Amino acid sequence: MNDAKIITRIVDGPIDTARLLAEVGHPDAGAQGWFVGVTRRTTGQRVTSFLSYEAHVPMAERELERLAASAVDQFELFRLVIVHRLGEVPIGEASVVVGCSSGHRDATFDALRWVMETLKREIPIWKQERYADGTTEWVHPKSSSSSDQ
Repeated sequence: MNDAKIITRIVDGPIDTARLLAEVGHPDAGAQGWFVGVTRRTTGQRVTSFLSYEAHVPMAERELERLAASAVDQFELFRLVIVHRLGEVPIGEASVVVGCSSGHRDATFDALRWVMETLKREIPIWKQERYADGTTEWVHPKSSSSSDQ
């Protein structure tokens, strides 16, 4: 898309999801969609206190830009926003936000899933789960059919 707008960010604090809403608007878009990944309280039978994210920031920023450009081309998106948070992310707060717009809903839905699956698999951002019992565990991406994502 010639006039596609891409925003990618890695941030150290809370993600202002409300401020991002206006970023995906486009006069030719028939669909806007969002995915907001938040920290949940339980994973399987374990109680989570918070998640913590680390990254090789320069590499992650480059890879997010590459991912975004690929998604815009593949799904014919007008706008795409990808924001990922680093550091501690408490229960109920967003760690990642992806929003996009396209001419039709199928492209938007497909793009959101593809961006998230690819981001988890390829971007050098690592997640550690801190459990209520004080233990920690580095969490690696699983297939989208897994119930513990």
